[in-house]
Amino acid sequence: MAKLIGNAPNQVPTNADLGSMAFEDRTNYITKNNPVHQPYRNIIINGDMSIAQRGTSVSGITSAAAGTVHAVDRMALALSSAGTWTVSQETDVPSGQGFAKSLKFLCTTNEPSISAGGFITFMQKFEGQNLQYLKFGTSNAQSLTASFWIKSSKTGNFVVELADRDNSIYIAELVSINTANTWEKKTVTFQGNTANSFNNDNGNSLDLQLWFGTGTTYSSGTYSGVWQTSQSRRASGLDLQLQDTTNANVYLTGVQLEAGTTASDFEFLPYDVNLQRCQRYFYMHANTNADEIGIGGYYSSSQIFCDFQFPVSMRTTPSVYITTGTNYFRIFRNGAIDSFNSLTFGAGNVNMFGLYNNTEVSGTAGHAGFVRPENSLAVIGADAELWLTQ
Repeated sequence: MAKLIGNAPNQVPTNADLGSMAFEDRTNYITKNNPVHQPYRNIIINGDMSIAQRGTSVSGITSAAAGTVHAVDRMALALSSAGTWTVSQETDVPSGQGFAKSLKFLCTTNEPSISAGGFITFMQKFEGQNLQYLKFGTSNAQSLTASFWIKSSKTGNFVVELADRDNSIYIAELVSINTANTWEKKTVTFQGNTANSFNNDNGNSLDLQLWFGTGTTYSSGTYSGVWQTSQSRRASGLDLQLQDTTNANVYLTGVQLEAGTTASDFEFLPYDVNLQRCQRYFYMHANTNADEIGIGGYYSSSQIFCDFQFPVSMRTTPSVYITTGTNYFRIFRNGAIDSFNSLTFGAGNVNMFGLYNNTEVSGTAGHAGFVRPENSLAVIGADAELWLTQ
């Protein structure tokens, strides 16, 4: 950038100096009135579908009303009475946009007559304390713009919705799939809510939901396009109904939700930063029999304890995410190996877990060792996700 200097030290520039200077173009700099390039502007976490700690595919899904199914981190399938589905991380992406992964929903067994309360949606949930800058509940409430890439095997209308969980109020827009099996970019803008504010805590205050199928409970009302409380208007006008066709599918990537009325380019984050943001909600500690769980010890001849730390502070004290089975785990201690089937939560907080087993081990009090999975199917992690029914 050019410096404002004169013809000698401590001398101000002349008009001739100023006239010949080449100034830097600062149109892309962060300013008060140009927030497009602010870091972390995307409220969505893992919108490029790159992080998949739990695994890259979940099949045989027939019920997930609380949005508990994840093939990639933070991206949930919510499903009720809408057939059987597989969710998977894929490499099919829109060309030339910088994405490497996508999320796929595949209907493996159709439901041609969905029940009144049936639905299938994609969702992500957000903490209220991360939304205070939107100024909802005031006259300065900011609009929100959602943008994403989508490819569907069917054409028709689906619904993009914001669901305010603190106040049970919703706003939705119809979006069309224009061409089957073709990547299309969609953008939807929602007005800010001037009447209701978000709780300033770590609970679930807002959801972004994409509705791909539903019964009359959520679609029998008249579309409004404004914040409203009626359940019957949440998915009005939806006719895509992916659940009615076996092998119907939809792909998503580049999901972004940001303040303002225009969609900026997708905000790519470094992999390690993206992973750490996901680990606030879920942390996979060990998922192969070569991983270490932690240092353990015999408190008594029939009881072992094992602690481990989380890489980031989690949203709340998590629950144990674990698979168990015969000889799934083992402790190496004093030249011996003791196998056991499970570990149980004993104590913990947002930064660590304390686990124990007091029914399947036998050793010498005071002996210490390291604990690891013994079976390749054994996994152990920590789950602090936001769960809420439809």
